[in-house]
Amino acid sequence: MNLLVTGGAGFIGSAVVRLAVARGHAVVNVDKLTYAACLDNVASVADSPLYAFELADICDRSAMDRILAAHRPDAIMHLAAESHVDRSIDGPGTFIETNVTGTYTLLEAARAFWTAQGKPEGFRFHHISTDEVYGTLGETGLFTEDTPYAPNSPYSASKAASDHLVRAWHETYGLPVVLTNCSNNYGPYHFPEKLIPVVILNALAGKPIPVYGQGLNVRDWLYVEDHAEALLLVCETGALGRSYNIGGNNERRNIDLVRTICTLLDERRPAGAPHDRLITYVTDRPGHDLRYAIDATRIREELGWSPSVTVEEGLARTVDWYLAHEDWWRALQARDGVGQRLGKAG
Repeated sequence: MNLLVTGGAGFIGSAVVRLAVARGHAVVNVDKLTYAACLDNVASVADSPLYAFELADICDRSAMDRILAAHRPDAIMHLAAESHVDRSIDGPGTFIETNVTGTYTLLEAARAFWTAQGKPEGFRFHHISTDEVYGTLGETGLFTEDTPYAPNSPYSASKAASDHLVRAWHETYGLPVVLTNCSNNYGPYHFPEKLIPVVILNALAGKPIPVYGQGLNVRDWLYVEDHAEALLLVCETGALGRSYNIGGNNERRNIDLVRTICTLLDERRPAGAPHDRLITYVTDRPGHDLRYAIDATRIREELGWSPSVTVEEGLARTVDWYLAHEDWWRALQARDGVGQRLGKAG
């Protein structure tokens, strides 16, 4: 396939780019290179004849029109998004601009391109979203594709809005779309403002490891390379107009996850052990959802996908990756907001 991937220099997007090129797909990576993007994430494929990079903002309609006309993709995989909940609390406007207006702009550019090409049957617009659009769960239950939307943060509200736009462009204009909503990703190249890299890097530095509230919030953890596999599968074989939940089947309380990482670091960096002595409970995030958990029955039964990596295996891989790639994360620690407590407004 000839793929156009938006946000391909980000965490999940770069995993998709690397896997797609390895599978023999031609990939155009469209990225604005905001604070969370890093071209080092795709350095392993940068010299491939299958890879091309376009520096552009998805809110720029003329740039999107130009790129689509030049590269003529068979599918658009739309991952470009502002995604950090804490930053959305402090500055929601950027999230509305990128996640809502940007998705609208890209949809319109895609619709014009698809129409100009004679509406080829094989074309796909794959919108990648989050389980956070569903809101929060109690101690039991799972999110299905039919769970009503109930977003609780500016970030999740902006993603919910973008999901609705994609569905509307399918129903109203016939644009061939597929949608996916994933659980929390982790793994190599995870930008050092999210929970797992924060724990690893603070522990290595001997700094306090911040845990919101009492650490009782529960997330379903999905290894990013498993997610990339699922995304390519949905893009290639998903039913038009269909949404697919992608989960890791790995629910953990935040505090248990943090302690697991500390144990892994105790084994690998015993000079700093016990690392769990650094755990520090901090004031909870405003509107912090209690629990997310995905029911991934549809993608398993219809497309044959299931996660291959347990959270214990994935965390070990992730810790080892960060220990082996200090040059990568050191270069990002000076970027705006990294290492600071954000999202206290409310």
